[in-house]
This record gives sequence, C-alpha cells and structure tokens, in this order.
Amino acid sequence: MGVREDVASALARDPAARTRAEVALTYPGLHAVWAHRLSSRLWRSGLRLPARMLSQLARFLTGIEIHPGARIGRRLFIDHGMGVVIGETAEIGDDVLMYHGVTLGGTSLRHEKRHPTVGDRVVIGAGAALLGPITIGDDCHVGAGAVVLSDAPPASLLVGVPAVPRPRRAEADRISGG
Repeated sequence: MGVREDVASALARDPAARTRAEVALTYPGLHAVWAHRLSSRLWRSGLRLPARMLSQLARFLTGIEIHPGARIGRRLFIDHGMGVVIGETAEIGDDVLMYHGVTLGGTSLRHEKRHPTVGDRVVIGAGAALLGPITIGDDCHVGAGAVVLSDAPPASLLVGVPAVPRPRRAEADRISGG
C-alpha cells in the first residue's frame, strides 16, 4: 500500500484530477487515509492515545474522521471527503470509492463489532449512512442519501430510506460510470 498507488487510484477515478503533484498535495481524502495508516499502526501496537490524537489532528485538517481501529484495504479513494466518518470496527475492502458526508456508523454501545463491513469495488454516494454490523457485498453501489441498515449481496444497488438492495443493471452502470 503506497502513496504512488493511492495517487494513481485518485487520478483514475477523478476526472478533475490533473497531475500527480496536484493530487498528492491537495486531496484531503488521500491525506486522511495516509494519516490513518500511521494512526492504525500506533493503535495496533498498543499506543492508543497517540493514535487517537493523530486521528483527531487529521480530522481537524481534513474534515474526515477515521478511527484508528478501522481496517481499510488498498486504494480507498474518498472524493471531496468533508464530513466522512468511519467508525472503530468498520472494515473496508479494496478499490472502494466514497464521496463526502458518508457515515460508517455503529448502532451499539457494547464493545463488539458494531460498524459496517464493506466489500471490494464498492461505490458509496454522498451523504449515505451505513449503520450497524452489516455487510455490503463486493461491487455494490450505494446511492446518495441512502440509509443502509441491513446486509446487501454482491452487485447490489442500494437506494432509499431505508435502502433496499436491488440487482444492478448494466444500463444504470453505464449511466453512472460503474
């Protein structure tokens, strides 16, 4: 998991991205992920207070809150990013695209798995809330503003409040760029 791979992923997914330097220097989603990698290492080595302090500094600087306990796969791209919250027991697969205002939140006050697990190649639209210890399968698309409260099988489209999983259609994917 490297900086070059992250920058290349952003360039591939954001048509507004112009150069590697611009992406590396100005994309807060990347900065938040990079800070998370360090805070996560601290967290897993038992340095919990420094890990939380770093994650809060990153939150202040980027507007993106990622708990150091969250597990994040390769090439997560958070586009725009402001207001994103990723909880402690969240798990995110590889090649996930997430827009601003997304919440991967918990619904329990117990010390247990209480945040979502998101599969590989998932797209999560702006303002979507995925709540509780649910599992979102690979290749799902979550619509903007959706509230997801239950598991979704792979290749689902999740829209509405509460969101209902539907099979993704090729026509919808072509229109949405999926």
